[in-house]
Amino acid sequence: MKLSEEEWKKRLDPATFEVARQKGTERAFTGKYYQEKRSGLYRCVCCNAPLFSSKTKYESGSGWPSFYEPVDGRSVTEETDTSHGMIRTEVMCRECDAHLGHVFADGPQPTGLRYCINSLSLHFEPAQES
Repeated sequence: MKLSEEEWKKRLDPATFEVARQKGTERAFTGKYYQEKRSGLYRCVCCNAPLFSSKTKYESGSGWPSFYEPVDGRSVTEETDTSHGMIRTEVMCRECDAHLGHVFADGPQPTGLRYCINSLSLHFEPAQES
């Protein structure tokens, strides 16, 4: 899903636009999903693509929702981010290029990765109860 900056501004509230489209970051411990415990699927707030499962979510202590792997290897893309005087790996939605957060090599097994994701970049879809 490719939209112009003006089209994204019309679709998203200002805070979500700043994070998802302008590569911003929400303050730690303020996002609506960092303490979410229900089972379900985390989707891209911009295009609704499936990104992360609650099965791979864990408490990292970072203040942001953290996952040890995406739903599948094709749901996110990564690129080097050298902003703020650091070298990090940015994580984006493969479908619409929304900024999601960053990935670090200090997570739990089985991957050893920590996908540190902004709540503002996500939409949570709770699992259906049977």
